[in-house]
Amino acid sequence: MKTIQFTKMHGAGNDYIYVDTISQELPNPAEVAISWSAPHTGIGSDGLILIGRSDKADFSMRMFNNDGSEGRMCGNGIRCVGKYVYDHGMTHSKEVSIETLAGIKLLHLHTDAEDRVDQVKVDMGEPILADPTQLATPDGSLKEGTVSVGNRNYIGTFVSMGNPHFVIFVDDIQSVDLSGEGPALENLPLFPQKCNIEFAQLLSDGSLRTRVWERGTGITMACGTGACATAVAAKLCGLNDGHSTIKMDGGTLSIEWSENGHIFMTGPATTVFEGTIKL
Repeated sequence: MKTIQFTKMHGAGNDYIYVDTISQELPNPAEVAISWSAPHTGIGSDGLILIGRSDKADFSMRMFNNDGSEGRMCGNGIRCVGKYVYDHGMTHSKEVSIETLAGIKLLHLHTDAEDRVDQVKVDMGEPILADPTQLATPDGSLKEGTVSVGNRNYIGTFVSMGNPHFVIFVDDIQSVDLSGEGPALENLPLFPQKCNIEFAQLLSDGSLRTRVWERGTGITMACGTGACATAVAAKLCGLNDGHSTIKMDGGTLSIEWSENGHIFMTGPATTVFEGTIKL
């Protein structure tokens, strides 16, 4: 049986299994993601991320959710990719470009006293506010629109960060039944490619407390693209000026919607452990 080296990492509690496919081949990654992500019989994670070569950027990244579906982008995951390639000596530059299915993302790496990456700032590009392929409205957009599920109405805003998000602002984040309401919203016909769902509450200090139901994964401790989408929706809805502190179950991310239209996300990247596993 083939043995694969892996690294378990997390960004604000959003945990993935990372494999360097430059030095080793990993066949059938969708099947592997399902098997390895299982909490009791596998390694346990929100999914699998492959680090590879790119002819367009310094490295490439592919991410698979724990149900085997391939995602276009993962904000917490890409920060950990930056940490992986630097800490493993694959690059000595603190400016790194990563090719994803949602385009090339630029990373700025911050290191600690031991020259290990502890924080990463990512240029996530410009948010997409209208996309008929991801949102089934006449123009592919929805700002503070009403969506019905059964007898319940939700007022939310659509934002794509390469992957689709629907952000709902609530008065009491703890009263949300995320495990029940999340999948019902994710699978609405309104979202042809399904959707990531964020519930967010504006706190007295101006920060946003956000809980996430991720498409293809379920409840996660954090979602980087979801934090970006929440920040964008907050500005669109007049809740702040585009600078957001997003407090999620697993940690805090800083999001800035800059004057050039790009979203900059800053947050931690942490190695949990390394090991080997047989396919």
